[in-house]
Amino acid sequence: METGAMNSSASSTKTKSRFPLQDQLLQKRNSRENLDRFIPNRSAMDFDYAHTMLTDAKKGKENPALSSSPAREAYRKQLAETFNMNRTRILAFKNKPPTPVDAIPQEFSATTHQVKAAKPRRHIPQTSERTLDAPDLVDDYYLNLLDWGSSNVLSIALGSTVYLWDASDGNTSELVTVDEEMGPVTSVKWAPDGRHIAVGLNNSEVQLWDSTSNRMLRTLKGGHGSRVGALDWNNHILTTGGMDGQIINNDVRVRSHIVETYQGHHQEVCGLKWSASGSQLASGGNDNLLHIWDRSMASSNAPTQWLHRMEDHTAAVKALAWCPFQGNLLATGGGGGDRTIKFWNTHTGACLNSIDTGSQVCALLWNKNERELLSSHGFTQNQLTLWKYPSMVKMAELTGHTSRVLFMSQSPDGCTVASAAGDETLRFWNVFGTPEVAKPAPKTVTEPFAHLNRIR
Repeated sequence: METGAMNSSASSTKTKSRFPLQDQLLQKRNSRENLDRFIPNRSAMDFDYAHTMLTDAKKGKENPALSSSPAREAYRKQLAETFNMNRTRILAFKNKPPTPVDAIPQEFSATTHQVKAAKPRRHIPQTSERTLDAPDLVDDYYLNLLDWGSSNVLSIALGSTVYLWDASDGNTSELVTVDEEMGPVTSVKWAPDGRHIAVGLNNSEVQLWDSTSNRMLRTLKGGHGSRVGALDWNNHILTTGGMDGQIINNDVRVRSHIVETYQGHHQEVCGLKWSASGSQLASGGNDNLLHIWDRSMASSNAPTQWLHRMEDHTAAVKALAWCPFQGNLLATGGGGGDRTIKFWNTHTGACLNSIDTGSQVCALLWNKNERELLSSHGFTQNQLTLWKYPSMVKMAELTGHTSRVLFMSQSPDGCTVASAAGDETLRFWNVFGTPEVAKPAPKTVTEPFAHLNRIR
């Protein structure tokens, strides 16, 4: 129990050329010439000159006296100049060997090199880029008090008040302060539209708010018997998890909002996450259990039976994160008595890997652009750890918090991570890189009838 108020594919055997175009160009050039340039060309040869050059050298050796006469040597030089016999080559070839040509054009070769070059290593800042005070943040492992919406507004619950921080301009506003008998706030979760937000309360109720008008739309009552510490949306369905172990699907469009219930936990539900497809729900509880629920199996008449029930963790399961690049891959983290990150195939229920992190796992986030996983921890370092998946090699450890890092949330562009800890600070980390600049949309043709080939 946690302290609450604190595949490979086979490689080809056939060797391929690293530069296939080079082989094609050489083959084409040889077929065009169809000539071995080392064969003498008879039509270009002077046989009389060749015979003279070969025999004169022999005669000189036979009659050294004649060859050494100064007059004869001078006559021979003059005769050679007159008849162009100062050539040094005896054999003649058809053409001079062609100048070597690169098999691959220079500009193409440079482009290929740039494409194949390894990506530069991303710089991961070791310190937070911004730190904000978060007074009265409840130091409770089982709650979920931080969420970053699609409209780039971050919500955080501090005591009985929900604050909104606009990341685009840094402005802070107060959404709601609940009465003392209702509070404190135990969970917050933005709807997918980035405008509406659900607020779970200590008195078992859930409020729905419109953030643009700061107006409460409705209150969901009667589902839970105690505080609601976990929330998640699946389109218009708001799923709530409570200390009573109940999980409820609420259709916020209708008056009778309770449409399905899931029963499997016998202690507080502290983690809830829908898969990206909305077909599976993962739930974790203080009973050390992890459940996978199938949306297609949900029933409004009776409690829905789980698809998989995992009992591998030995402490509370709060940290849940669905993989963005593999729909059936789920990462989970265990509390102080477990300290592991486990990976699951949610189609089969098999545990794919388990990594001992050495400390309490409070939250997990996947990098949306790279195969990386970020975890936040408690004692002893209270750090954020960036892991390379699937090798689970540590890429960086980010320190700065002085108490356990209870909550994490990710910016809409997927690059910045906000973390809130028991030290009552909210820190922002540029851990997942910088957002890519969007390519400009193609210009539209403004001429009339430009989309028509002809007018009839």
